[in-house]
Formats: sequence, structure tokens, C-alpha cells
Amino acid sequence: MIIDFHTHIFPPAIASRTLEVLKEGALRVTGVDMAAHTDATADGLRRSMHTHGIDLSVVMPIATKPSQTETINRYAKEVSVDGLLSFGTLHPENDDPEGILEGLAAEGFRGIKLHPEFQSFYIDSPESLRILRRAERLGLLVMLHAGVDVGVPPPVHCAPERLRGVLDHVSGENIIAAHMGGFDLWEDVERYLVGTPVYFDTAVVADFLDADTAKRLIVAHGTDRVLMASDSPWTSQGRSVEYIRSMHFSKEDEDRILGGNARRLLNL
Repeated sequence: MIIDFHTHIFPPAIASRTLEVLKEGALRVTGVDMAAHTDATADGLRRSMHTHGIDLSVVMPIATKPSQTETINRYAKEVSVDGLLSFGTLHPENDDPEGILEGLAAEGFRGIKLHPEFQSFYIDSPESLRILRRAERLGLLVMLHAGVDVGVPPPVHCAPERLRGVLDHVSGENIIAAHMGGFDLWEDVERYLVGTPVYFDTAVVADFLDADTAKRLIVAHGTDRVLMASDSPWTSQGRSVEYIRSMHFSKEDEDRILGGNARRLLNL
């Protein structure tokens, strides 16, 4: 079973414009010309899955304003069918984050997505720790955008050193640090996060981090704590699978990364 643990979709009415806004932001801030590999709709993602042999895609929604939380979570519930499984989300400035988390857990969500760059909060801030503690108690996974975001100017709100400090307050066993622990900060990932309980995913790194360096980080961290992910639509799902296969792990380790670890985390 091949599971893509980090994808993005939007309602059809806003998908096209959302892609354009995100692409314009990346080009303006860092000069990165991002190409979309789907139309960022649920149907577009399913077509990609069929083409590239993906059995399940985990969708990561982001509430960029507190007022979006309820609507986004309602949509997340609706799209969790036919090969898609969506996490929920909340914003650190929501009035009752603990209540939102409890509601998501009661509805059967397996986790939440937080994006410290888009949501403008430091991962080791009091409001963040409040969310992380409650999520851990509830058994909810927490997917974090970690490291640089090509569409957001500095400072970086979830740098590896800050995330390491969070582990003084929570176990980290339910935390997934996207983009191999910290996009474009991989030396700091090796220094602060490799060997900790935090999971890494491989979202978008196939286009930015050479496979030899990625394999070295994966081996040092442990193949049982790494999840294959594309960040679709920003990287092809097929390219993301082949990126892992190009590292020539043992069949057992490759199967763990491509889906086995995800199945365990998601209780499938």
C-alpha cells in the first residue's frame, strides 16, 4: 500500500485562484517558479493517484484565519472518501483551541495541520504549546510545516532548533515535521532533530534535496520514522515515489517509508 502523507486540495470554486496566489507569492518572495502537477481539486488529486499508483492521499488543510476553521474542517470531513483522508485544522488564535481539538477527535479526525509560516506563530510559543499538549493527550497527530516556506519572508517560525525545544514540553511522538524536518534547513535538522521521536515526511524535497543527502538523514533518523509525501500539487506524486525508490533501501525499509509507517500512524 502506497500512501502519500502530505497533499493539498481546495474547493473547486477557489482552487485555480488559490494556486495562482501561492505561485505569485513564491515568485515574489524567493524567485521560485512553482509548477502545479494537479488542478488542486479532490478529483484532480484522485486522477493523479490513479496515474501514479497511490492508494491513499492524506490531505492537509490550513486555516490562515481563525474564522476559516469551521468551514475548512467541514470540507475536510466531506472529502474524506474514495482514497482521500483529510486532517483537520485550527488557528492558534481561535478562542477555544482545546474545544476544537476535542471536537475533531470526537468526529474521528486522525490529526491536524498547523502552518507556523502562514499562521504567523512560533512553534515554541505558549499558544502553540497549548495546542500541542492537548493534541498529544487526545491522540491526534500534528503535521507541521517545518523550515522555510518559499512564499513567506523570514523569520522562520518552525526552525529545527525551536522544534527541538518543544520536545522539552511534549513527547513529539505524534508530531510530523514536514519537508524532511525543516525545508532548506537540513544541516540544522541533522543537528537538532535527527534521532528524536518526531517523524519526518518527504513533502516537496524531491525537487530540492539530493537523494544521497536525504538517504543519509533517513538512515540516521530511522526508516521507521519517515513518511513518503509529495506536497501535491507542488511535486508529482510519481516523482515522490521514485525519489524514495532511487535510494535503494531494502524492500522492508522501502515499504515502511512508502506506506507501512503511515498505516501504523493512521491505525489502518
